[in-house]
Amino acid sequence: MEMEAANQMGFVLTLFLSLFSFAYSVTDPNDLAIINEFRKSLENSELLDWPVNGNDPCGPPVWPHIICTGNKIQQIQVMGLGLKGSLPQKFNQLSKLTNLGLQRNQFSGKLPSFSGLSELRYAFLDFNQFDSIPSDFFNGLVSLEVLALDDNPLNVSTGWFLPSELQGSAQLTNLTLVNCNLAGFLPEFLGNMSSLDVLLLSKNRLSGPIPSTFKDSELKMLWLNDQFGDGMSGSIDVISTMGSMTSLWLHGNHFSGKIPKEIGSLTYLQDLNVNSNDLVGLIPESLANMTLGHLDLNNNHFMGPIPNFKATNVSYRSNSFCQTEIGALCNTEVMALLEFLDELNYPSKLVESWSGNNPCDGPWWGLSCDDNQKVIVINLPKSNLSGTLSPSIAKLDSLTHIYLGSNNISGSIPSSWTSLEHLVLLDLSNNNLSLPLPKFTAPLKLDLSGNSLLNSSPLVASPSQKDNNTSPGASPYSSTNKSSSSKSKLVIFVVPIASFAILVFLAISLYVYVRKRSMDRRKGPTSLVIHPRDPSDSDDMVKIAIADETKGSHSILTESGSASIHSGKYPMIEAGNLVISVQVLRNVTKNFAPENELGRGGFGVVYKGELDDGTKIAVKRMEAGVISSKASDEFQAEISVLSKVRHRNLVSLLGYSAEGNERILVYEYMPLGALNEHLFHWKSLNLEPLSWKRRLNIALDVARGMEYLHTLAHQCFVHRDLKSSNILLTEDFRAKVSDFGLVKLAPDGEKNSVVTRLAGTFGYLAPEYAVTGKITTKVDVFSFGVVLMELLTGWMALDEDRPNESQYLVAWFWNIKSSKEKLMAAVDPALDVKEEAFESSIYTIAELAGHCTAREPGQRPDMSHAVNVLAPLVEKWKPLEEDEEDYCGIDYSLPLDQMVKGWQETEGEDVDLEDTIPARPTGFAESFKSADGR
Repeated sequence: MEMEAANQMGFVLTLFLSLFSFAYSVTDPNDLAIINEFRKSLENSELLDWPVNGNDPCGPPVWPHIICTGNKIQQIQVMGLGLKGSLPQKFNQLSKLTNLGLQRNQFSGKLPSFSGLSELRYAFLDFNQFDSIPSDFFNGLVSLEVLALDDNPLNVSTGWFLPSELQGSAQLTNLTLVNCNLAGFLPEFLGNMSSLDVLLLSKNRLSGPIPSTFKDSELKMLWLNDQFGDGMSGSIDVISTMGSMTSLWLHGNHFSGKIPKEIGSLTYLQDLNVNSNDLVGLIPESLANMTLGHLDLNNNHFMGPIPNFKATNVSYRSNSFCQTEIGALCNTEVMALLEFLDELNYPSKLVESWSGNNPCDGPWWGLSCDDNQKVIVINLPKSNLSGTLSPSIAKLDSLTHIYLGSNNISGSIPSSWTSLEHLVLLDLSNNNLSLPLPKFTAPLKLDLSGNSLLNSSPLVASPSQKDNNTSPGASPYSSTNKSSSSKSKLVIFVVPIASFAILVFLAISLYVYVRKRSMDRRKGPTSLVIHPRDPSDSDDMVKIAIADETKGSHSILTESGSASIHSGKYPMIEAGNLVISVQVLRNVTKNFAPENELGRGGFGVVYKGELDDGTKIAVKRMEAGVISSKASDEFQAEISVLSKVRHRNLVSLLGYSAEGNERILVYEYMPLGALNEHLFHWKSLNLEPLSWKRRLNIALDVARGMEYLHTLAHQCFVHRDLKSSNILLTEDFRAKVSDFGLVKLAPDGEKNSVVTRLAGTFGYLAPEYAVTGKITTKVDVFSFGVVLMELLTGWMALDEDRPNESQYLVAWFWNIKSSKEKLMAAVDPALDVKEEAFESSIYTIAELAGHCTAREPGQRPDMSHAVNVLAPLVEKWKPLEEDEEDYCGIDYSLPLDQMVKGWQETEGEDVDLEDTIPARPTGFAESFKSADGR
């Protein structure tokens, strides 16, 4: 009986203790329910080391990774445990939560709303796999100080936007949203959040400018780099007001304009990266004098001299600096032209082509020079120029013609321009110019028609003068606007009427004289020129004139194939009747004799043709068996493209024939054949291997030719079949791009593309083109990168005889390019590795090849960037070692008359002292360089 009573008493006591424990459990039941749901949603909850049957996370004992205050959960810290699963959607009911550390796990699914977590101060959700975020996530986070959502694939398909509710987090100091698909413009309210110190928004989908609300912001770190898609754009002027900034990353966007001069006021700045933007202009002296720890200016369009930077680590590759040495000054004319660009807000077309330290050497669009390497013409009508006119143009003291009509230029004409004593024509028609007008005193035609702000001016042209608009070398846009008689015209001739006839006579006489002197002095290889059909010729008679400019004569190839010499000058034009009789081509190729065969391809056979005077041409004849619609399309495409473009690094089309079943193209002759023969078959062909210097020159020539096709021609063309066998060499190993049968007009804008039939050569095809058929100019950039790899390694782009891992050159090269040892081992053994600066340039070329063959077209540079990288690597001209025999016994330290006397004695003949000093003509200078690179 006693035993039974004792047992009953024990049961009651146990029950009482259990009820007591439950009644006084520490953890709030609501928080406990959420934590248990959290545990159940995990695939590997055992990593938490929580009690299996526990029901009191706030303890005692407290569960690992949880911190409570009273009976409410205050913190959850599970950083880096490798947890997999999702979060309870009622997570925001943990009302006392202040610190949440879920970073570096594998949480996935939809983020729960954090709306109402008014005490949450720190939220670390970064480096997980959350795939969506609710629209009310940020509501009511009034205590939030730090939020990290980096590296989560949120809303991959559409992106997501920062809601305005976030500005209610007035205590927010750190906001890091790197690589989480944040889209849209940078919200203006972020610039007004005075507590914000760190804003990291790299690798998202942001676009548009930095808002003006960021003016005077107290941010210390701002990262906006590497935005996908169009990227951010606009000016970066506002950054110069952010005086607390220590780290600023803007690289990988499309920010434009200049670096503000006021940037020197950022005294705390230590890290500045603007790599790969569209920034222009001179480097401000204030930036050069900043003692930064790291400064990256690579891959922009900075111009002028390279300053002496005070930054500890600085890089500035792939820009348009005039010199390659730090501190070296620019040519005076170059600096004047850069100031001109500055006043016109750096138009992109000019920025891309105006590089180097000689405006008379290279593709300086819209400029022409005389034989003394002085700029004489600025030819930029209808070029979308805006801004004002720079006084610096007065420093170009040889200018004869300025064509700036039909632009959007405002302000007045600088008075300094009146000092241009050789200026004979100034066309500023159809702009927005205003008074005052300077007083030009030199003989000058000034065209100011179509400037509405000058309508009230009493200055008008006389009726006899209005149509007198042309001058030697004048632009087709130089005439006054005759489209509407009601428009106000202001054409000023600063020429005394009485002396007008005399001036015209002198000008024409001087022009003829200068033209003759220039033609006599000009030297260069014999060139083939096609002339229009003479109406008096029979239908089957076609003449090909071979201009020998060193002799001042032309050979005329007639139907019989005979050549006769005429002393008269034929007009040399770029486009005319290019049709050539088949019989003419049979005669010059000896009826397409096998011994004249230069090579074979999918199109047909290329023959060497030779005229009676020894001039050679290349004749490409389509085989009758391959005349399909595809081949005919390529035939027409080649004619269409090459009749529109002219550049020294593109093989010139001289004519064609399409009689009956014959389809024949005639080109300039390239004596050294194709690049692939010199790279891959030089031994079997008994050739010398290409030196590294020649390979660099070839790469630069090809890059310039492709740059012209992409950006400098009147239209943008995509070649689609750039490869080493389509790169031909002149007798001095200069390269020209050939084979334009697959060329397509590029779509407007790099981000656009056009779907077309797949064509080209495997091994050189860009991935996006091979898979989808979509083309942009970046297709050619990829092919160019493959050619660079071939120049480096001496390997073909695709070779099934190589081991599997190296059959495809691009894939193999990407695997070895980052290893210095592997890269050097991959260099063509035929190269002389002892050449000066060989090793450093190898790495530069390898890096460029890698960038050009990036998988994503948006990650590839354009061809102008390739030109800027390659140009400094090409060795500059250096004088030969002095040889005493070269002086021929003449002491050059003597006075001129004594030196000439010694010369006479050495040569054994009389020399007239006056003949030793050539006269320099003044006035009209007729030798215009065309803007297309010829």
